[in-house]
Amino acid sequence: MKHTYLAAGSLTFIAFGLMSACAMSDTPQGEDSANSSASSTISADSNEAGTLELRANGEDFVRQGFVSKDGWAIEFEHLYVNLVDVTAYQTDPPFDPDASNELDAEVNVGLNQSLTVDLAEGGEDAMPILIGTTSAPAGQYNALSWKMAPADEGPAQGSTIVLIGSAQQGSEVVNFNIQLDPVYTYTCGEFVGDARKGILTAGETTDVEATFHFDHIFGDGDAPAEDPINTGALGFEPLAALASDGQLDVNTAMLEQQLSAEAYSVLEETVAGLGHVGEGHCAEIGDHAHQ
Repeated sequence: MKHTYLAAGSLTFIAFGLMSACAMSDTPQGEDSANSSASSTISADSNEAGTLELRANGEDFVRQGFVSKDGWAIEFEHLYVNLVDVTAYQTDPPFDPDASNELDAEVNVGLNQSLTVDLAEGGEDAMPILIGTTSAPAGQYNALSWKMAPADEGPAQGSTIVLIGSAQQGSEVVNFNIQLDPVYTYTCGEFVGDARKGILTAGETTDVEATFHFDHIFGDGDAPAEDPINTGALGFEPLAALASDGQLDVNTAMLEQQLSAEAYSVLEETVAGLGHVGEGHCAEIGDHAHQ
């Protein structure tokens, strides 16, 4: 499996192919000519194809910082997530993640590759991170799947998710480096948001988006305490309690040992629930134990 690190400020464009009709081949990519892409043939006439962009979005919580449910102001320097096999689908009937984790796809366009993205890159007005583009048959891409798994190399090596930044409450500051290594597979329905995504017209460009809701882990200090985003969240205080001299360096195994059983269970559930498509839900299959 090939590996690539992507950040919003230095995007690597990757050619995708139809997974049902593609042949993998190595091609130069980036300044180091290190990684590969998929070559493909499209059964539809080229006049019936457009350009599909696959993107990842950590939302404003990650790019701008936010206040946790328990009053910690959190800012991320980096937030690495390692993604594997990002795939968009045309499904009929539409996939319902609340009813099933299996979908019946008429068309699928995907990436047989592991990619580490930094969701914190780009600042307040940044576009969602471009993972790659492909020529794809026109139609509605109304489902998306991807796997999160530990990276074999790069800034997240050995981890699925790496959160690097600081949290402040009053005069207390905690600098953190939190490395998590669970494996999850998300199968999601249509993007839900202010505008529809994934409707591809021949000769034009559209995008689909894997969205990550990190406020599910920490809660949202701007929301009422009884809001579900807060009642189901861990917050930051249980993590701050593990810091020594203002520094928190932990991985999944350490958190399992040092957090209370209840707090660790909440952490597991909220990390498992990170994957969305905008506000749209995903069916999740995962190994909640560390690898």
